[in-house]
Amino acid sequence: MPYAPPVTPVELHMISDATGETAQRLVQALEAQFPEQEFLEIRHPRVESIADLRLAVDRMKGRSAVVVYTLVDPEMRESMRALCRKARLHYCDLLGHPIEAIAKVSGQTAKMKPGARPPLNEAYFRRMSAIEFAVKFDDGVGTGLREADIVLVGVSRTSKTPLSIYLGYLGYKAANVPLVKGIEPPPDLFTIDQAKVVGLTIDAQRLSEIRGERIRWMRGDRKYADLQEIYDELDYAARIHRRLACPVIEVSELSIEELSHRIIRVVEQRREAARTA
Repeated sequence: MPYAPPVTPVELHMISDATGETAQRLVQALEAQFPEQEFLEIRHPRVESIADLRLAVDRMKGRSAVVVYTLVDPEMRESMRALCRKARLHYCDLLGHPIEAIAKVSGQTAKMKPGARPPLNEAYFRRMSAIEFAVKFDDGVGTGLREADIVLVGVSRTSKTPLSIYLGYLGYKAANVPLVKGIEPPPDLFTIDQAKVVGLTIDAQRLSEIRGERIRWMRGDRKYADLQEIYDELDYAARIHRRLACPVIEVSELSIEELSHRIIRVVEQRREAARTA
């Protein structure tokens, strides 16, 4: 085989006057675009002074580093920019330009408060209610199918629970129904508004790997990860999906965020088609 030189890790430094969660979400999205590259994530949370910024920049000098920062205070942002330029570091200011743009368009002055939280408004309480709904009606528990905005239907380990929680974060009440070979789904599943029902499926080999990992941790029944059993389960699920005449989404290679937005798009398109039919 031809020699492949080692890939030099790229350091992604996240500098924030709060926890750095906003910067980390962007960094994770960036990493997904470079699957062959190795990265090293380094957080610098709660920076409070220009001296803190200097210490962070000194740590990066001469290295393969990219700086991503979320600093609210204008003086701190300007100092960070100057320090990065002097050290010849690539940098990205996540808050500076958006804050300035919104201030210009709205005519309002930003509060410039590090770590500021979203207001406790109607949207916030709707999200909290939807998340509580997802927890309450997880895995077919209870009778929430009629009240749900979205109903997910699939075999075990097709990401039904994390999808329901994330959809709740987006403000959608999501219930999910596990499909178990030989067990009839709840009758309500076939009588509710079918536009909100979405099937989930997954590659059999990938599902076997996921379940095998779970068995190693939980010491469960080995049949749970048996490939033949999984094929039978997926065949059963496909029959239920056909009875429901619902769209089916493959979850093997997509992130929870991508899957959630695809599910929302499918449900909204089906509802619109039903209204205009």
